[in-house]
Amino acid sequence: MPAVSVTDWTVLPRVGALPTQREDRAPISVTTAPVGYEGEGFPVHRAFAGVDPARLDPFIHMDQMGEVDYAPGEPKGTPWHPHRGFETVTYMIDGVMDHQDTHGGGGSISDGDTQWMTAGSGLLHIETPPEWLVTSGGLFHGLQLWVNLPRADKWLPPHYQDIRGGDVGLASTADAGALLRVIAGEVDGVKGPGSTHTPMAMVHATLLPGAEMTVPWRTDFNALVYVMAGSGHVGGERRPIRAGQLAVLDHGETITVGADQQQDGRTPALEVVLLGGLPIREPIAWAGPFVMNTKAEVVQAFEDFRKGRLGTIPTVPHADLHGEMLQD
Repeated sequence: MPAVSVTDWTVLPRVGALPTQREDRAPISVTTAPVGYEGEGFPVHRAFAGVDPARLDPFIHMDQMGEVDYAPGEPKGTPWHPHRGFETVTYMIDGVMDHQDTHGGGGSISDGDTQWMTAGSGLLHIETPPEWLVTSGGLFHGLQLWVNLPRADKWLPPHYQDIRGGDVGLASTADAGALLRVIAGEVDGVKGPGSTHTPMAMVHATLLPGAEMTVPWRTDFNALVYVMAGSGHVGGERRPIRAGQLAVLDHGETITVGADQQQDGRTPALEVVLLGGLPIREPIAWAGPFVMNTKAEVVQAFEDFRKGRLGTIPTVPHADLHGEMLQD
């Protein structure tokens, strides 16, 4: 799990809670992500499955893609598909993914890079491994997060951010037992490069065996901790958490996460993603690749897709679009 790192963590800015910040966020729930398949058939862990959507707001959906070691000819991506009304954040940890959309965005991400796509008023896009990777096979691992847009921003023109791994904000804890990569938002003065319409923070942290970190967190943000690899605990009560599990945290000023002293043989450290954002608190109507405020807007999105208004690339049958889920 290379992402981005530095040889000496002790030279980085240090982050940590102040003595006056005593209200640590206790876990409300710990859930285990079921395994599913996405796109052309790559395995994913559905990180938010079974969690109250009100606790996730402003986030909608998150998949851990892989971790899978493909044989030659096996790597898979997605066909062309539409989006409207939200942002997709694809963080690539291992492997390479190419992106192209009908609004001029595109590029290749690998080893700590992030593709941040604001779908806004709508577009089509495709995500595929490069041909050389299909030929050779190799490790594939990443995250895709869906961030809702407030009603006022759902019709913005589509926009694309290409965030290189070397641009993320880097910090360590006081004892250099944990490395934090700030992709978006700010943690104790360390800022990430991601530009967000919805105030939020996204951090990938690596904790060495036995290490613990307590970091300040905005009190008006919610707080989620997802474990990509390893095992440890969360909160002052040290509630156990392991790979593929999501902890939803209560109100408070800080987040505490610790790594077990003994990790399994293939996981040298605890790898977690910290997420938090300012809740939008607006009605949600979600069906397949569209996240709007009303059912009528979702119906209109499907109609616009069918009539080619979201782009000129040949489209796919609606039945192939991530399944159907409609709620308000």
